[in-house]
Amino acid sequence: MPTDVTEVSKPPAQVPPPLVPGLRGLLTLAVGVVLIAALYFGREVFIPLVLAVLLSFVLAPVVNLLRRIKLGRVPSVIAAVLLALAVIGGIGAVIGTQVAGLAGNLPQYQATVQKKFAGLQQGWLGEANKVIQKFSHEVHDATQKADAAGTSAATGPSGDTPKAQLVRIQDPEISPLALAEKLLGPVFEPLTTVGIVLVVVVFLLLQREDLRNRMIRLFGSSDLHRTTVAMDDAAGRLGTYFLAQLGMNAAFGVIVGVGLWIIGVPNPLLWGVFSALMRFVPYIGAFISGILPVALAAAVDPGWSMVIATAALFLIAEPIFGQVIEPLLYGHSTGLSPFAVIVSTLFWGFLWGPIGLILATPFTVCLVVLGRHVDSLEFFDVLLGDRPPLTPVENFYQRMLAGDPDEVREVAEGMLKDRSLSSYYDEVALKGLQLAANDFARGVVTPAQLENIRSSARSLVEDFEGHDDVEPTVDAKAVNPSDTPTLAERAHTKTEAVPGQAPSRDDLPEAWRGEAPVLCLAGRGPLDEASSAMLAQLLRKHGLGARVTPYQSASRDGIRDLDLSGVAMVCISYLDITGNPSHLRYLLERLKRRAPGIPVLVGLWPTGEKVLTDATLGREVGADAYVSSLRDAVDACLKVAAGSSPEKGSPTLVRAA
Repeated sequence: MPTDVTEVSKPPAQVPPPLVPGLRGLLTLAVGVVLIAALYFGREVFIPLVLAVLLSFVLAPVVNLLRRIKLGRVPSVIAAVLLALAVIGGIGAVIGTQVAGLAGNLPQYQATVQKKFAGLQQGWLGEANKVIQKFSHEVHDATQKADAAGTSAATGPSGDTPKAQLVRIQDPEISPLALAEKLLGPVFEPLTTVGIVLVVVVFLLLQREDLRNRMIRLFGSSDLHRTTVAMDDAAGRLGTYFLAQLGMNAAFGVIVGVGLWIIGVPNPLLWGVFSALMRFVPYIGAFISGILPVALAAAVDPGWSMVIATAALFLIAEPIFGQVIEPLLYGHSTGLSPFAVIVSTLFWGFLWGPIGLILATPFTVCLVVLGRHVDSLEFFDVLLGDRPPLTPVENFYQRMLAGDPDEVREVAEGMLKDRSLSSYYDEVALKGLQLAANDFARGVVTPAQLENIRSSARSLVEDFEGHDDVEPTVDAKAVNPSDTPTLAERAHTKTEAVPGQAPSRDDLPEAWRGEAPVLCLAGRGPLDEASSAMLAQLLRKHGLGARVTPYQSASRDGIRDLDLSGVAMVCISYLDITGNPSHLRYLLERLKRRAPGIPVLVGLWPTGEKVLTDATLGREVGADAYVSSLRDAVDACLKVAAGSSPEKGSPTLVRAA
């Protein structure tokens, strides 16, 4: 008889498919491609509008100045635009007259260049030229032989080849309208662009407040504060950049023009204006502007002294302006990294040509400002901004994980210039150690990496043994109150509170006069001993002796041998404690039986939403005091040392770091 067999259904073995971009990512990519294509194909429309917007930023201070002297809105705008038109027209007239004069002297310059090259050909350049010509002739002869062999094979033994026919191409007669278009087109097009820009500038300056309110209503009516701050930040950065850059470039052009006049290079006014305009192109614009003056100096001077002096003028002036004067005057006003400037210059130069080279920095500034105020666009600030991409906590953990205590100390010393040591330990070091402890609990940190973190933490504490825990003196003038913190900086605020100082040894109670009246007992976590070492160091800096002991010394087997001589208080440190804290409760029971008269403080260093949870745990374990920061742990020990013992059963609850 057939036997019924009950088969157990099992899910089929599946291989997870590879990750592919989601719908949102694809839509974002598509929108980005469409925007770039629109900017490229619509550049004839966008370039005048963008130039008008940027010119309005430059003319806005002039309009405000004229309005302060009671000139009125419309007359102030018209006067500012006429002033800009006069400046643009003057620059164009100077360039035109200088170019015309230069063109008239070109035959003379050509003769000088020919004589100079003739002299060079008699020297080493001539020898090199002979070698190149010989090589070229050999290549040419070999090519002719190969062509002859191919021709004979194609035409056969008779060698008949078709005769070449003379073809004459005659240009059609140009009509008067086409001739006028050919002559006036190159002039009419720039004039049209200038006219459009000036008309748009007039309306932008007349309706600034109305356009601002419309932008706020369109993009940020739900958060007026953030939108207003973002717009003010963008306007301030762009205005500062353009005014400072305009002044610096004008000064650079004046110095170049005067220097070329002293050297004797013809048309120094033309090259001064050209250098000032080219310097709007970051990094390379000033050096590119020096190519033509150097070439002209070579064409004018039969010798080489003028060429050397002209090249030295540009090679000395630009580094002084770029590396010394600009940082002193307005520093990093744009907030861009050098890499972002280079990439944006290449990108906008590809899209819009020479105009894009000039507009690259302002556009990138706008993107960085958006990234600093809009959460979903923060990647612009990370990629293009000049501020550190990692938070201090993330940087601390990353360097600890890599076993690089030197860089950790370097970053810490920079932070200690505007915060106390206890503030740094609470807000950076402890949180970084918590990240490491959490990753170790998840199994992503290897034992070797954990040992790197331990040794780096010990080294860091030892390095700051001689650093006092005091609030540093910060120059208020060096702090920009309008500077907008990053999203990471807003998540990790700075606390300035510093613990007090213990009274003199003679004023302390007898139990607190020993070498180490505070015993800092580490929890059973892998990095709790590091937090105990930080607490012990801060206690010593505030006048209370302290020593660190590992968790094993207070275990069930080690509690009998725990040295409590001279101990007036025990501080237990936990970076993290989750679940049922029974082991902490049993540890406190062992300590109470071993030393019933010694108060015990439990430090749980919570973050964010864990504050209330850890506070509840502190009550459950029955400690004499509970704190959530090293700062408050030092304050609690100082209070106990002064004689104000915390009431048992009422833990001292303080805010988290």
